[in-house]
Amino acid sequence: MITFGSLFSGIGGIDLGLERAGLKCVWQSEIDPYACRVLAKHWPDIPNLGDIRGIDWTTVDRADLVAGGYPCQPFSIAGRRAGADDPDNLWPYFAECLRVLRPRYALLENVPNHLSLGFGPVLGDLAALGYDTEWDCLPAAAVGAPHLRDRLFAIARHAGTEHRRTMADRDHPRPDHPLPARRDASGFGGSTHRPKPWTPEPDLGRVANGIPHRLDRIRTLGNAVVPQVAEHLAHIILEMETRP
Repeated sequence: MITFGSLFSGIGGIDLGLERAGLKCVWQSEIDPYACRVLAKHWPDIPNLGDIRGIDWTTVDRADLVAGGYPCQPFSIAGRRAGADDPDNLWPYFAECLRVLRPRYALLENVPNHLSLGFGPVLGDLAALGYDTEWDCLPAAAVGAPHLRDRLFAIARHAGTEHRRTMADRDHPRPDHPLPARRDASGFGGSTHRPKPWTPEPDLGRVANGIPHRLDRIRTLGNAVVPQVAEHLAHIILEMETRP
């Protein structure tokens, strides 16, 4: 079983999606008080390491995968757009986690505008740490959600393999074609995982389907990753495990 550590865990949208695919969470890191209560309720046996800026990674158990969406404000068109110079840029702390723990995989999430602001240095850091990275922008609508919510996702795999194509080369589900078709076996192929049809939350009209609590705070819901997207990405990682 692949284990994972969760950074910037929020209310656990990524964590839930990864667990649905069969991965096992071994630690989380979150500081928002409300989000921490949600995590404590639904992952009571998983330690919350707290503020990433104060974690001594030499004391933390190594996981096979480290996943997280570092704050988007430095890169979002709605933010200050200061990029790496923004004091809220916490990517260096994510990179330090990877440097010490050396997980086999990293899963990153951010806003699409990150591609044009600050993503190059992130790729450079990953390469310097020995990771090959592939990425794509995936909307929540690709897994059947009734809203677009486009996000940048990157999967980094520790060097020693030849996986250097971007996730755009894969057969991701798309809003107009929600179930991926398998590509010719001569290529890197597409994910054979077929996302489950979207079932709205009954009588609420919300878009929080799958997140382990009926949230009363739009802020934390707005920061969360749709679990079905994380589940799809987890299946891509599982397929990587079976490929040379």
